[in-house]
Amino acid sequence: MPNVSRPDEPRSTAAAVPSGRQGGPPLRHQTDIARAAALIADPSRARILKCLGDGRALPASALAGEAGIGAATASVHLAKLVEGGLLTVERQGRHRFYRLAGPDVSAALECLALIAPPLAITSLKQSNRTNALHRARSCYDHLAGRLGVALMRGLLERGVLTGHDGVHRPHEAVRDRPSSYGHDVRYELTPAGPAMLAELGVDTDRLPPRRPAIRYCVDWSEHQHHLAGGLGAALTARLFALDWVRWGPIPRVVHLTDEGALGLERTLGVVVADQ
Repeated sequence: MPNVSRPDEPRSTAAAVPSGRQGGPPLRHQTDIARAAALIADPSRARILKCLGDGRALPASALAGEAGIGAATASVHLAKLVEGGLLTVERQGRHRFYRLAGPDVSAALECLALIAPPLAITSLKQSNRTNALHRARSCYDHLAGRLGVALMRGLLERGVLTGHDGVHRPHEAVRDRPSSYGHDVRYELTPAGPAMLAELGVDTDRLPPRRPAIRYCVDWSEHQHHLAGGLGAALTARLFALDWVRWGPIPRVVHLTDEGALGLERTLGVVVADQ
């Protein structure tokens, strides 16, 4: 009679374990870098992702215009980015609004910018856009560029934060890269820091949850630190609420208002040239 096992009989697991893996640790998964890279590699999708780098949600029509493509083509690209986990979509009435899936996507784009060749500047418009991004821009939900670096320096010099001087020194860096989140330095609030931030209307006991309160990024254009994390997001949101900064017409570009320039100089000693 053939030796046929019954469904309810226990079966040997030896055949199901790859050779050499008996009793070993479980196999760990590997990340599919190629798939993520392929999503970003298309020029139109890359422009869409860069356009959303300030953390805001934008409709498909605005993203199509920024990428210089038609609505139907934009719809196909957006669907791929959502499916690939780089974007999320929210429906508001008849419209759909798209945003980056999280700060890690923005950080990845910043890192890619370090190894990407520069786009040729062939017009005054492109030159003005580049200069504006260097002056003041968003890095997901916090400030970057000369304004972001100056703000970090003001927080350190006024004794709100402590832990480092805010200068990125490549020859001393261990894990820090010339862009993206930093890891080598531990910034902390000073004992007087919460009270000083409260004068600006920032409550350090009510920072955004589920993220580190204080982080920093190495700014790719200034090669210094700017403030990130929950405190960076809360402080940036407060500056917008005070109308000290405003969104510019170019994605990610931020403008420091005259009132904001006076307010930051009065409260933190922050002076940003070429605003």
